Amino acid sequence: MTRTDSLSAALVSVIWGVNFVAIDASLDDFPPLLLAALRFALVAFPAVLFVKRPQTSLRLIIGVGLTVNVGQFAFLFSAMHAGMPAGLASVVIQCQAMFTVVFAMLMLREVPGRTRLISLAVAALGMGVIAFGRGQGASLWPFVLMIGAGASWGFGNMLTRKAGIPGGTGLVVWSALVAPLPLLALSLAVEGPGQDLDALTSASWSGVGGLAFTVVLSSWLGYGLWFALLGRRSASAVAPYGLLVPIVGILAAWAVLGERPSWIESLGAAIVLTGIALSATAGTTPPAPSTGPTLPDSIQPTTPRTRA
Repeated sequence: MTRTDSLSAALVSVIWGVNFVAIDASLDDFPPLLLAALRFALVAFPAVLFVKRPQTSLRLIIGVGLTVNVGQFAFLFSAMHAGMPAGLASVVIQCQAMFTVVFAMLMLREVPGRTRLISLAVAALGMGVIAFGRGQGASLWPFVLMIGAGASWGFGNMLTRKAGIPGGTGLVVWSALVAPLPLLALSLAVEGPGQDLDALTSASWSGVGGLAFTVVLSSWLGYGLWFALLGRRSASAVAPYGLLVPIVGILAAWAVLGERPSWIESLGAAIVLTGIALSATAGTTPPAPSTGPTLPDSIQPTTPRTRA
């Protein structure tokens, strides 16, 4: 990773860490699936009229939209609505790094270095401690939903890497176009039209402000930078930077919401952060030679890339 790429990844981490507080504010006014539908409707329109479609297959755009947008945020917003604290959610969602590396190994033949594998194993141990803590003192269901969010994000990261798009804004906008109708259909089926209509007619300024933060900063800027990084660098090099998000998320939730996790949840978070420290020194080995099929020319990188 170059210095510019590292700074971009760090900026995304700050935005996404604070974003959990913004989500918490929005969920006070909107049911989770409706909130996700509104988010991506606003990300897509009217920007889709002015932003050129990315030069990759429509199938990959739809895949990113269904995983990163529909899957991740349906699970994430539902988990927080079900009781997952904002600060702890910012920790658990980082299981995306583990899923990203696994999916990239299986489907792109990107082999992470030994140190990175150890760091992700340490982070996985921390996730297990958090799950144990949730099982002792609160419902485990929000934690399970968060794992689903991380798996969806991780698979979407792999698809984004496969797309090999040098710029991220087009993918942000066009993949967002995939999400509103499926999410709205889920909202009408699960949350009901009455609850949705009531939320739309009685939202507060704090709820609307939180939604605006998720659209402008988290989606347009955050995902624009993230997708661009994944278009230039290996998935296993970019994904661990997302592990910085919990530091910001925990501090923001403590400062704004006054959240105090239990001692065992704090221990699990500390173990996850240890994995972050290890991943900072990790390397990535080149893909193993293979006689199998390679990526189609349509999704091969158009400019030289370096491994980070």
